Amino acid sequence: MQRDLKFYEKAMSAVADPYRMSIIQELSEKGEIRCCDVVCMTGLSQPTCSHHIKLLADSGLIVCRKQGRNNIFTLNKENFKKLGQYFEKFGE
Repeated sequence: MQRDLKFYEKAMSAVADPYRMSIIQELSEKGEIRCCDVVCMTGLSQPTCSHHIKLLADSGLIVCRKQGRNNIFTLNKENFKKLGQYFEKFGE
């Protein structure tokens, strides 16, 4: 139970930013993106984009895999389902 609460806290904190929300939206639409895509999409510096991506990855909402010199990011759909189920309880 405590572990779940920690996940919900980190996940909600991670999405509570307009740039991170736009990254999640882009991932939802495209399926996967690279860090340089995030830089182009947001207009932020590469280190700032890396920071936002790290927060999303640390929260468990996105997954990173290495492909050559690129890091490829995808949504962790299972954790989004888990987060959705948490919020569904409050609508019953």
